[in-house]
Amino acid sequence: MQVAGKVVVVTGGAKGIGKALCEAFHRAGAGKVVVADLDGTGAEAVATSIDGAAFRCDVGKEDDIRHVIEETERQFGPIALFCSNAGIGGGFDPLSVNAGGTSDQPFARSWAIHVMAHIYAARHLIPRYKARGGGYFLNTISAAGLLSQVGSPAYSTTKHAAVGFAENLAISHKADGIKVSILCPQGVDTDMLRSIPKGPQSGDGDLSPEQVAQDALRGIEHETFVILPHPQVLGYMRKKTENYDRWISGMAKIQAKMREVYGK
Repeated sequence: MQVAGKVVVVTGGAKGIGKALCEAFHRAGAGKVVVADLDGTGAEAVATSIDGAAFRCDVGKEDDIRHVIEETERQFGPIALFCSNAGIGGGFDPLSVNAGGTSDQPFARSWAIHVMAHIYAARHLIPRYKARGGGYFLNTISAAGLLSQVGSPAYSTTKHAAVGFAENLAISHKADGIKVSILCPQGVDTDMLRSIPKGPQSGDGDLSPEQVAQDALRGIEHETFVILPHPQVLGYMRKKTENYDRWISGMAKIQAKMREVYGK
């Protein structure tokens, strides 16, 4: 898919990967880039810089996503590409003394943002996409959805669920001309990465948001399902599936090291 002349929506577009995606789509000639973010002021600033449009949006609320979709199409025309990019880094505990946690809150908020947001976008866009013969979803997930995230059961669990939904989305609607890509970077130099404890995602070739956005644009142009800005992730995936027990043992050693470092 080429984005030139197309209407594109990016959630979580006020900063980080989302902002870089908005800028990359603008440079690629998108007809209109719509920046959606819980930070309405930040979304406006990005939109102003790229002659786009902005909406304040809590992606964990279905009504907010429906509003963005309906108003975008009313004002600017059919959405060709919806980038469900917003994410949070909550629930990180390097000691991780109990994977079940102590409350539902980290799981509930992560579930709303990392899983239900993708579902809401599909729920309200698929009928429109089907009626006009196709459309595109780019879901920003994480290498954690393909591997795991040491120190955050909530993040790891919801990112795995996001991969599962994206697979089903692609399978269910391939015949409808609907394309799906999942963007699965490892460490990216964003506020979120800097806000969480250092772990295996840190220092393994951290990339700039701009590089990740360029990789995403290239993946969309080639209609690639799994977009891996960090090529080493493919090797980790192979090791995981080749010998799951060995992989679990290796990840457990990383967890033990984190407990040693952060427990002092």
